[in-house]
Amino acid sequence: MKTTSYFSTLIFCVVLAIGIALTFILFGDLASSLIFTGNLISFLIALIVSCSIKVASQWEKAIVLRLGRFKVLRGPGLFFIVPVIDTIPYWIDIRVITSSFTAEKTLTKDTVPVDVDAVLFWKVINPKKAALDVADYKSAINWASQTALRDVIGKTMLSDMLEGREKISNQLQKIIDERTEPWGINVISVEVKDVLIPQALEDAMSMQAQAERERQARVILGDSERQIAVKFEEAAKSYVNNPTALHLRAMNMLYEGLKSNSTIVIVPSTALESMQLGGLAGITALTMNLDKEGDKRTAN
Repeated sequence: MKTTSYFSTLIFCVVLAIGIALTFILFGDLASSLIFTGNLISFLIALIVSCSIKVASQWEKAIVLRLGRFKVLRGPGLFFIVPVIDTIPYWIDIRVITSSFTAEKTLTKDTVPVDVDAVLFWKVINPKKAALDVADYKSAINWASQTALRDVIGKTMLSDMLEGREKISNQLQKIIDERTEPWGINVISVEVKDVLIPQALEDAMSMQAQAERERQARVILGDSERQIAVKFEEAAKSYVNNPTALHLRAMNMLYEGLKSNSTIVIVPSTALESMQLGGLAGITALTMNLDKEGDKRTAN
């Protein structure tokens, strides 16, 4: 590790400095040897002090081991360790971390292969457990998330998965949190990003949705026609015992039809008697009068 390489370099420097000092003492003059020894001691003291001073960032916790056994948690800020005796194998990030994980070609409960992408939000709440109880907690979280996602997919119908992503996310959060709690890790939330299904099945579902919308449109149209027929039936009842109102309504309908610049109006012969529209000559005269009024408005 990084810490082990530091200590190896420090021991090498100390041994090399002691060897050089002994060489000067044995083969050099006394004054030079004393001066060199003093400088060497000062250098070694500065080196030891620099190696014992550590600084942890605001979001970090340092795992301090003394002779291979857990000693204490340090940080954030400035702290000291005993060189060679104390080591720092891990710096634990205690911020909220996001990890993405996927489950490819996983069969649902109704044997449909799907690809699911999800995001995990988690945080280390016990750095000691995260460092000492699991070899690589980040890799362990990733594998635990993938296996949990595959388990949930295998127990869920495709329709429920497409409609109830929030429910699946809650199930995943509960399962992953139970697995990672012994490692000192808390799962904050799980978000299912996307659910991909085979293209052929997607086309079939699209056609099914279109057919369903068309069926609903036809049902609504039929219901509208039924309501209109009911209203016409109610209106017809009001004209049964009131021939004058029926005659006025018929004349008004004919007038509205002729007023819309229609040159030909076809009126069934039976309507002349049943709706009391009068003779054909009267209708022709009414048409001519309307045409004259239209010509006057055009001339003006």
